[in-house]
Amino acid sequence: MYYLYNFINLLFTILEFAILIRVLLSWVRVDPYNPLVRILYQITEPILAPFRRLIPPTAGLDFSPILAFFALEVLRRVILRLLF
Repeated sequence: MYYLYNFINLLFTILEFAILIRVLLSWVRVDPYNPLVRILYQITEPILAPFRRLIPPTAGLDFSPILAFFALEVLRRVILRLLF
């Protein structure tokens, strides 16, 4: 059971880091056709898109990563608490 706990925790941590990297990359100019950037977008877009529909970006500010971090953390705690 301890391995499952660590695996779920690691999965959520990786998702949070992927979102953080995407936010940092949005501040600099990157090639959207770069394979690593495309993989990053494919991983994070399904998480960010629902929040973007809830609160669309305004004046160049996108609050969806903040909401995604909050939701992922709540989901992580709920899942881990239910399992253990």
